[in-house]
Order: sequence, then structure tokens, then C-alpha cells
Amino acid sequence: MITPQDLELTEAQLRHADSFKWTKYPADVLPLWVADMDFAIAPSIRAALQNRLLQSLGYNQVEGDPVLISLLRQKLETAGFQNLPNKFVRFLTGVVPCLGTAILGLTQPTDTVITMTPIYTPFLSAIKDHHRTLAEVSLKETPDRYEIDWPAMEVAATEKKAKLLLLCHPHNPTGRVWSPTELRQLAAYCERHNLYIVSDELHADLTFDGSHTPFISHASESLKQKTLTLTGPCKTYNTAGLGIGAIISHNASLLTNVMKSTLWIAGHPTALSVAMWKAALQDNGEWHTAMLTYLKENRDLLESFVRRNLPNVKLKHTEATYLAWLDYRTHPEARHIGKHLLETAKVALNDGPMFGTGYEGFARLNFATSKKILQEALTRLAADPLL
Repeated sequence: MITPQDLELTEAQLRHADSFKWTKYPADVLPLWVADMDFAIAPSIRAALQNRLLQSLGYNQVEGDPVLISLLRQKLETAGFQNLPNKFVRFLTGVVPCLGTAILGLTQPTDTVITMTPIYTPFLSAIKDHHRTLAEVSLKETPDRYEIDWPAMEVAATEKKAKLLLLCHPHNPTGRVWSPTELRQLAAYCERHNLYIVSDELHADLTFDGSHTPFISHASESLKQKTLTLTGPCKTYNTAGLGIGAIISHNASLLTNVMKSTLWIAGHPTALSVAMWKAALQDNGEWHTAMLTYLKENRDLLESFVRRNLPNVKLKHTEATYLAWLDYRTHPEARHIGKHLLETAKVALNDGPMFGTGYEGFARLNFATSKKILQEALTRLAADPLL
């Protein structure tokens, strides 16, 4: 039986030379920034990787591992993906490469692409770096949560003649899980404006308050033909160092055409990343249950601490992911809050402006770490002399 405590790693174990997260800043800084977890990987994945190393390491099934495809189909059908075609998936080296491939395959230079901010940074850079026109639609803030600003979405689609919507579901960094009602409205919106949609559902297995339903389960048959869903195991199973991601669609021809956009450029997943994902899909669920329990306890600890000890910092309830969106806009150093907290509290967070225009004064905190490290980081943040 795997318990939440079995996942804990010490700071000494985490500060190894291969860890980008733990080596970017000096040794006196606690890094709660980049989105990987400070947890031990599932025993079943470790065993599968060790076993794979006992076999040859020539070319693996670069056109798609049949076992992985079968396991992924089973998982997707259980989640709500019905009537998938035979060739429903293409694999790349991560979800970010999948995102770039989708943008290149579905749009042309100067085409407008809509996304809702604040948003995971590669959404913005993938649009701009490929010379597409970015239409940022800021989420509407309510006392309890962030919601879609429907009038602003209409403006983005009509006045800017958009061709594609990039959706993050669950949403990074606000932690929203879009409701069935919201997803149905989004589906109607895409049909009304004849948009393609790419739904990044990388955090789908990291929900705390109710279940995640995929965007595709609320789409009409015609819209399914214009939808790509992105997924992968790295966030759920803490395997970002083993890059693999997938583009899913009910439209096999669309997938084929999209993949042509990066022909001979995009690499294929490695033998070890394929072995890892197969093991994750075959896991008995004990590690995943323990991990979610630990994350939920950390989420509750964080939200309670902020209410009691950081009264001038706002934090809305996180429904999914292990990321919290902290509102420091009333802080004297709000415009440079990331730099201020790094220098004074020795805690590294992601600074708000990287998630979109107008998010000075916000910071993203990664709470997927041991309670000891999280508690120490929060104590440091509460000691800020300017609060």
C-alpha cells in the first residue's frame, strides 16, 4: 500500500545536478516555480524503466507503439472520447511541441489565434514566435473564481477574424476546471465562428473538486472534426524528464495534415518515455491516489495559511493542478513581486507578466512539494516586511 508520505523526498535528494528546478537559484532559495513535483515516481514506472534497460535500445515503434495506443484508447474512451477512428493519435516529444505543431498545422502566418489569459507561457510564445496574431482575452475575475469573459470572446472572434482557439482545461495557472455548461458554451462559440480548437488537457488527472470532462464530450460531430486534444503523462506522473505527448482527434485526415507542418523537424518519443507511459496507464492507481491526497492536503494548507497569515494577498480556490495563482496587486512592490520575493523571502515563484498582458502583481506558486518545504516557504513569504 502506497501512502502519501511515501512520495516525500528530502531537500538533499531534490538538489541534484540534473534538476533544473533545484539548480536555477542559489542554495538558500526554495524553488516553487517550474511545474514538476518534488515527489518520488510510481514504483511501477521505476520498475518498467529498469526492465526496459535490460532490452535492446534500438529504434522503438516510432510510428506509434501498438500497446501504448491500445491503452490510451481505453483510457480516453472511459473519459468520454467516443467513436475514435483507427488512427486517432500522433505522438511527439511533449505537449508543448504538440501545441506548436497544432498552431503550424491549423493556421497561416498572420492568422489570429485566441487564448484566455492568464495562461501557461508557451501558449503565448508559440503563437507569437510562429508569427500568428495573438488575441488575448482576459478571464473575468469574480469574488470566488475566474470565469470566461463571453463578450470579450465575441470581440476577439469577430473583429479580429480568428481562426483558432487554444483552450487550457484544467486551466494553468488559475486552477479552474471548466464546467460542462462552460464547455457547451465554448463549443457553440467555436461553431458559430467556424473556429478550430486545440484543448490542452494535460492536467486532466489532477482534479480535486469533482471530475474533469473533456472538451470533446460537449462538441457536435461537426466540431469534433475541427478539434485537437493534447495530453501526456508528465504532469500527473511527474516524468517531465521523459518527454512524450500526444495529439488526439476524431479527424484522422486533420491529424495527418497537421503533422506535415513539422515533417522531419519534430522528433519521436524515446523508448524509455513510451515504457513510462505504458506503465502509468497500467498502474493500479495507488500512487495516483496517494499523490492526489498529498496535493489536496497541500492545497488546503496553502489556502488556509494565506487567509490567516497573508491577509493582503488574495488566492482563489484551486480546483485542479498543483499551481496556485497569488494576487499581490496591493503590495508596494507589486510590479516586481517575483523579484522582491526572491530577494527578500528567498522563495522563487513564476512572475505574473509571463502569463499575459496586465498581470503585474501576480505570482504562480507550485505546491507539489513536501509539507516541510511548503511550510517553510510560506513562513518566509509571511515574514515579508512590506506586507
